[in-house]
Amino acid sequence: MSFLKKVFNISKESSEEKLAKKQEVNLSLDDSFVHYFLEKGGKFLYCTKKEEIEFHLKNIIQENNWNELVCLDKNLNKITKKIGIDTKSDINYSAPFLTTCEHLIADNGDVLFSSNQIRSKKLATLSDHFVVYASTSQLVKNTGEGLTGIKTNSKNNIPTNISAVKNYSLQKKDDNFLNYGNSNSKNLYLLLFEDF
Repeated sequence: MSFLKKVFNISKESSEEKLAKKQEVNLSLDDSFVHYFLEKGGKFLYCTKKEEIEFHLKNIIQENNWNELVCLDKNLNKITKKIGIDTKSDINYSAPFLTTCEHLIADNGDVLFSSNQIRSKKLATLSDHFVVYASTSQLVKNTGEGLTGIKTNSKNNIPTNISAVKNYSLQKKDDNFLNYGNSNSKNLYLLLFEDF
């Protein structure tokens, strides 16, 4: 009899149980983002105080035996000075990249960047190792809201080179010439600061 149930998909589930399985789960923006971000291999550190940012950044540097970082942001450079790590402002340098971002995309776990962070460089040409500082106010539902946010925040000077890191574990380089320049995989740490 159980063979027939499997073949004809006969089930003893009540209609209430079936309805419960079909219900959509609605997560908050931050829960949704963290779920997808971790699923893609990202490393996530939640911070509620500025001191925690310094603490976690110092631990990331020690864990990876990094001696210096590339950092273009003046506010982040203040933090690196406090923890005693050398920084370079040459974006072509191969050291790990410490940066901010434009937005965090909740519906897929992507981190959105623009020329404000990466200048005119393709993500694939930058370091394989990223440490991103972001705040919870940068969370948006989807890429469309992220692009609208960039436009709203930069009314007179809209940034260019908008792109996103889509995978947070380093993948083997693809030799297929059709995929040249499209590898947006990074070993990415996210320092997420609660600012609400």
